[in-house]
Formats: sequence, C-alpha cells, structure tokens
Amino acid sequence: MRLSTRGRYGTRLMVDLAQHYADGPIPLAEIAKRQDLSAKYLEQLIILLKGTGLIRSTRGRLGGYMLAKRPEEINLGEIIETLEGRLAIVDCVTEPDLCDRSPDCPTRGIWVGMTDILKKQLFSLSLQDVVQKTVPLEDLLED
Repeated sequence: MRLSTRGRYGTRLMVDLAQHYADGPIPLAEIAKRQDLSAKYLEQLIILLKGTGLIRSTRGRLGGYMLAKRPEEINLGEIIETLEGRLAIVDCVTEPDLCDRSPDCPTRGIWVGMTDILKKQLFSLSLQDVVQKTVPLEDLLED
C-alpha cells in the first residue's frame, strides 16, 4: 500500500490541528503556511474530514478549523481510511470477489495478515501519541 498525497497531507493537517488544539479554531491560511501546503488542496481534505466528523469549523473573524474530538480520541487509522478508503495491502483483502483465485490463493493469507498488522498499528496510534512522540518507530517494529 502506498499513501497518496491526500493521506500524507491530511495526516499532517490533523497533526497540526492536534498540536494547536488548545488554541481554538485555526485559520486555514495559518495551517497551510506552517505545513507549506496549498490552502486550496487543504480545503479539499477538510471537506472529507468534516464529513466524517473529525474536524469542525467556525465562521467569522475568529473562525477556522479545529478537531471535533480531543487528540487522544482520534487515531491515525480513521484519518487514513477517511482520506484513502479502506486500508488493505491489495484489493482482494477487502473484496475477495475481485479475483477468481481468492479462495485458493496461496499468498492471500500473507496480504490479509499484513493488512491486519497495518490496521492494528494505525488504529492504536492517536494524534496525541504523534504530537507527544510517545511511540518511537522502534516500538512499532517490535512485537
């Protein structure tokens, strides 16, 4: 599985909002500047993230965007699935009917297992974990 810019930039957006959670609504221009990303592209990502209830917005002079839940209540898995779709190493993991070989495929179990590991890791990491850097890469590789 390869993350698109949508998944990578959207995660950066969400981490930025988590880092500034206590500041209230953040104008999109500030986020775009801090992250060195196009505000227009971030707007597209915000629409998706608002649609699943991960971000909320306020209008007006002091308006902007903020997390809809506390950073410890949002995990990376739900962010990536919102932006990229279902997490799977290959399509047949989530849609076995796509391949005639799925019932007897000797490698499908490998892809299912790898997908399970990926999902377990992403759904176990909250935005708060990322902000506080409480889970070093070495810890993810152990198990």
